[in-house]
Amino acid sequence: MTTYAQDARTLELPWPFTGREDELELVRRSSVAGRQGVVVTGPHGVGKTRLITEAVRGVDCVRVTGTPESSSLPFAAFAHLLPDGVSLSGAVRRLSGVRLLVVDDAHLLDEGSAAVVHQLAVHGRTRLLVAAADPAPVRGAVARLWTGELLTHLALEPLPYDETAHLLAGGGLEPLTVRRLHRVCRGDLRLLRDLQGALRESGALTRVPDTGEWAWRGPLPLTATVRDRIGPLLEHREPGERDTLERLAFAEPLPRHLDDGLDAGILERLETAGLIHVDERGAVRLAHPLHGPALRAAAARLRARRLARGADRCGPALKEEQQLLEERVEQLDVREVPAPVGEWLAAGDLPVPAGYAAVRARYSRLRGELREAAAWAREGLRGAPGDASCRTELARAAAESGEAAVVRGDGGLAHYGAVRRGEPERAVGRLHGVLGRHAEALARGDGPGLDRVAEALAERGLLLFAAEAHAQAVRAHRDPRAARVSRTRALALARRCQGARTPALSGLVLGELTARQRQIVTLAAAGLSNRQIAERLTLSVRTVGNHLYGAYTRLGASDRTDLPWLLEQPDARSA
Repeated sequence: MTTYAQDARTLELPWPFTGREDELELVRRSSVAGRQGVVVTGPHGVGKTRLITEAVRGVDCVRVTGTPESSSLPFAAFAHLLPDGVSLSGAVRRLSGVRLLVVDDAHLLDEGSAAVVHQLAVHGRTRLLVAAADPAPVRGAVARLWTGELLTHLALEPLPYDETAHLLAGGGLEPLTVRRLHRVCRGDLRLLRDLQGALRESGALTRVPDTGEWAWRGPLPLTATVRDRIGPLLEHREPGERDTLERLAFAEPLPRHLDDGLDAGILERLETAGLIHVDERGAVRLAHPLHGPALRAAAARLRARRLARGADRCGPALKEEQQLLEERVEQLDVREVPAPVGEWLAAGDLPVPAGYAAVRARYSRLRGELREAAAWAREGLRGAPGDASCRTELARAAAESGEAAVVRGDGGLAHYGAVRRGEPERAVGRLHGVLGRHAEALARGDGPGLDRVAEALAERGLLLFAAEAHAQAVRAHRDPRAARVSRTRALALARRCQGARTPALSGLVLGELTARQRQIVTLAAAGLSNRQIAERLTLSVRTVGNHLYGAYTRLGASDRTDLPWLLEQPDARSA
């Protein structure tokens, strides 16, 4: 049989496929001869359909899709393949010749279609790729595909921030906007695309001075997809519960405690339903980050005016948040922590105090989030253009990105700067803890010790420092295999550091390439076209293209837009 695409969503591929390499390999392995198949589950919009579509690209298959409208009609999903009045056994016989069956939205299958899919899995002659939403009620026959271990089960996790940022990279969005979109969508790619389009069409994006990037400041667009996502939040809710949800939505920037005028019984019911979250301090927030912005956007104007809290009411909570971040920086533990108050101020286009902005910038910079660090520093400078701490953080973020000279004297990390520059003898005995171990391992030329230090740094959220330690281990290892492992780990961490270009990372990637590949890639990173490179090196355009393709494979790059941040900046400029 030939491919039949019943659902137009499978043909609409607005973004490059990214971030699911391991999952894609698992699905492809499960669709080859000798395997019965795989069932992919996950929340709405997480990319189940796209993953399966990518896995069967170029492969002959049959597609069926469950729909809400046909969930009560027998064998509705297979209507284009089966005659009217067919029995279950007859349907299974007619479909037993199908070699590969793709079933999308299996949670919406009618009872007869679900039974057909189950029987095909039992008989084992047809390989199946099945996608179903989770959590969602499904027919028992569908659930038994994985609970009965008939098919391999892949629970698809939401796309992480780094991959979401990669998808949005071509849109010119500034980092705080990218972070806000990721947080609100929580891996829902359908919602992400919907919001991105709505923001552009509505003119809600504004230019950021001195960067040319676009920022989203203001309320959430109340699109049809947003309304669909918050539908389950409000349906079957009693008036008191809906009122509490709305009040929490307007109080989200501030910690709200159980005894702060809210009905404890209602809060308990909402917590049991998974609609609110109560942390260890007793603060109550809506469980999904989309719900608060959506409820605020949907509220009537007068009610919103009555419930809204101005920036002046955020002072104590913002101070508490800043103190927490300062303590974590002091402890060199910059793993991600909730910091909603500052984010709410920035998202609402409200002034962010310079002192808070500088701390937030430093926290992001230590995490390797260099573009976000610069964005937070600029937020502080909007209200206080002359603030020295924000200007310093902006300069340090630029220096880590290779865009400016190194700024010396980074607080308590001044001696550690020498370690990062490859001068450990200037820091041995002056540093303690993991930073001291880093200096000692580098001074000894201890490759395995540097790898262990890198792992400890990564556990603390210090991703850029960890990438640098792995990169230094590459040069220290005597075993070529260990050096390759360290290089791979360094590159993986460096990719998460938003364009970091530091002395320790210089030349890291080029070491993976042949001499000719290094030459061509450096020219490509400098902006030369394949034809220009061919003319300069007296090669054919086809030869240049082949060398670039081989380099992309070794570097893990998708195209030449990935090259500049992968290479040592001075080399790229000199070319």
